[in-house]
Amino acid sequence: MAMSHPECSSRSPWSGQLVLVTGSTGFVGRNLVPKLRAAGCTVYAPSRAEYDLLEQQRVRDMFAAVKPEVVIHLAALVGGNVPNKTYPADFCYRNLLMNTCVLHEAHQAGVRKYVTLVGGCTYPASAPSPLTESDLWNGYPQAESAPYALAKRMDIVMSAAYRAQYAFDAIVFVPGNMYGPHDHFEDGSGHVIPALIRRVLDAKRRGDPVITAWGSGSPVRDFVYIDDVCDILLREGPVYSSSEIMNISSGAPTTIRDLVDTIAELCGYEGTIAWDTTKPDGQMHKVFDITRLRERIGAFEPTPLREGLRRTIEWCQCQ
Repeated sequence: MAMSHPECSSRSPWSGQLVLVTGSTGFVGRNLVPKLRAAGCTVYAPSRAEYDLLEQQRVRDMFAAVKPEVVIHLAALVGGNVPNKTYPADFCYRNLLMNTCVLHEAHQAGVRKYVTLVGGCTYPASAPSPLTESDLWNGYPQAESAPYALAKRMDIVMSAAYRAQYAFDAIVFVPGNMYGPHDHFEDGSGHVIPALIRRVLDAKRRGDPVITAWGSGSPVRDFVYIDDVCDILLREGPVYSSSEIMNISSGAPTTIRDLVDTIAELCGYEGTIAWDTTKPDGQMHKVFDITRLRERIGAFEPTPLREGLRRTIEWCQCQ
């Protein structure tokens, strides 16, 4: 059975329940919260000014005041390779503390369901592609982001521990390389797709005849449109109940060269793409195994990359 589109989806099993969403102003949160509300959920989306998730007493106060039935924990300190290398202690400490406080206090408050996400960088740098969930503990993450990645891995450990000791229904999903509206489009600080879109649009605006891209363009990645991730969270979040993580991605390989060419075409850029092969390619092949996801939901038809990119570029141009 193929996953239905949002406009024809039935109401979520969470319909009518109070769902607390941390990190609601982030990339995933901005896309997920409207879908939760459209599905009939009552959503509470606190700001950091209201409740600092680094302060356990404030987290406890939040749960006492809100009394949610469901928690979707999306709050995190995130960034690319440069900030991860510059501030490794911050990335480790803040994510460890936020995850610990929110999960523990959710359990203490009697929350019925706890859902969180960890990034694909939590997988070992040496893990074979496609990345299967069983590969997670078979090595160390990429060194540049290891403090962040290992802090997020601990969310998986804690979720399993609280399920084992307290029967607390905490689950963890692992999205692939997400892209779409509300991402960070600042060139140099965003993920690969929003950064490329911003670079190409700026080059087109300035009339630059050449854009330089790093590496050979040969590395292969797996991109998933944000709407697909949010729809699966709405569908599987209420019913998936396991200590086993689950990948959410397209499972479709795309070379960086094809990605850059498609973005340039969709942006209407007519200049030349020059590949600087003196720059590193990074990991050559990183695709996610989505066998477990397909076993859960049947025939999964992800948004085609070209269509997702078109929607994302249109959104970016309207900002």
